[in-house]
Amino acid sequence: MADQIRLAAEARTEFGKGAARRARMAHKIPAVLYGHGVDPIHVLLPGHDTMMALKHQNALLNIDLPGNDQMAIAKDVQRDPVRRIIEHVDLLIVRKGEKITVDVAIHLEGESAPGTIHVLENSTISVAAEATHLPESVTVSIEGLEDGARVLAGEVTLPEGSVLVTDPEQLVVAVSVPRASAEDEALDAEAAAEAVEAAEAEGDASSDSAEGGDE
Repeated sequence: MADQIRLAAEARTEFGKGAARRARMAHKIPAVLYGHGVDPIHVLLPGHDTMMALKHQNALLNIDLPGNDQMAIAKDVQRDPVRRIIEHVDLLIVRKGEKITVDVAIHLEGESAPGTIHVLENSTISVAAEATHLPESVTVSIEGLEDGARVLAGEVTLPEGSVLVTDPEQLVVAVSVPRASAEDEALDAEAAAEAVEAAEAEGDASSDSAEGGDE
């Protein structure tokens, strides 16, 4: 079983924007647990511990309520758009042995061939895995990939026990050689023509000056 992160929770009895604001001022985060046919359980979570726990994608959480511990994962984390503090968390109750679908981050390693660039077209893929063995990320090597190389979702090596849910034909990484746009090429051609005209004009002026001196 994956390591669980224990969060001591308390029942939430006040609701509304004012109650949520007071909770956050007390360094607590409003959250709701749902799933497996149970009525939604509204709780308050410790602010700092929850923030640290959610730094790990697909972290398995043990929500510690008096007489009612629940295993869960975060399905939705709402943050303040400016301060980025966590305002609310939706938690999905999970059970040992069940498979659930989660998004997994893609980490790239290595460098593509000299003179090329790589573009991460999709930063996550969806996989189904046992709730107590959820992967946090998968690694894709781009070492030495040449111009035109493509890595598809179906080519990503998944952790044992995980099954790809994303379309296997979905593009994950594309490698190419940077090419100037038509507009850039037009501007370069125009600049070159202007430089030639300037050089010719300067040559004509020098010629006229020399002729005037001969007179």
